[in-house]
Amino acid sequence: MHATPSRSAYDTDVTDAQWALVESLVPAPVPAGAPRTTDLREVLNAIFYRLHTGCAWKDLPHDFPPEGTVREYFHCWRRQGLWERLNDTLRRQVRQAEGKQPEPTAALIDSQSVKATRTSGLRGYDAGKKVKGTKRHILVDTVGLLLCVVLHAANVPDRDGAQLVFARAWPKFPTLRLVWADGGYAGKLITWLHALCGWVLTIVKRSDGVKGWVLLPRRWVVERTFAWLSQCRVLARDYEYHAASSEAWVQIGMIHLMLRRLQPGKPQRRHRSRLANCIGV
Repeated sequence: MHATPSRSAYDTDVTDAQWALVESLVPAPVPAGAPRTTDLREVLNAIFYRLHTGCAWKDLPHDFPPEGTVREYFHCWRRQGLWERLNDTLRRQVRQAEGKQPEPTAALIDSQSVKATRTSGLRGYDAGKKVKGTKRHILVDTVGLLLCVVLHAANVPDRDGAQLVFARAWPKFPTLRLVWADGGYAGKLITWLHALCGWVLTIVKRSDGVKGWVLLPRRWVVERTFAWLSQCRVLARDYEYHAASSEAWVQIGMIHLMLRRLQPGKPQRRHRSRLANCIGV
């Protein structure tokens, strides 16, 4: 009688309670296809492992499913919109756990320029930050949870990038009414946004008479979200050729954070069936 294969837990693994939150959202196998032979929980663990370690796909530990299988699931789930659905579902749960309504009425917007690698499909030079690469534009709620992310070249001005974010977010958040932003978003964007969807864009400016660091009302929330995401090493640079893949990693970073917030706990040793090591999507 053979012993059940097992492995030591990684710090990035999901616990039983965390897996229970997302298991029902994972797409079921196609009825006409071959029986699924891949442990999807292990696929998710491998993706979270890469999220936090920043390793290459081929350098995933061998006790995960084959790297080609994990990579294919990552892209397949991105194309199916799973990462966005998981982010939206968990965000509503976190908001309700904190005594808020599931859908937001106010949000904050900001951008972050990151260096691109030779594999990046987008490049541009942000003269203000002196960064050659891409720019992540995010819209978050007042808790700091991700509502929308758009990736574009770093040379695109913040006001133009914000239009891409608002155009994508507007159909998804009918309850949204107010957005806070810094001085880089002032000007015609305010009237453009109000004409598009009736949202009010409020600019939170830094006083010219204040020197050094100062805590600005509201704006610190979105800066804290960038700080959360900075804990994910795969986001330290932009390694992806497709912008949609880079956006997916931002969503995955927030998914892992929210899972840990909803169900704190340390992962235990994983026991797997022998089929978990087989290749199959």
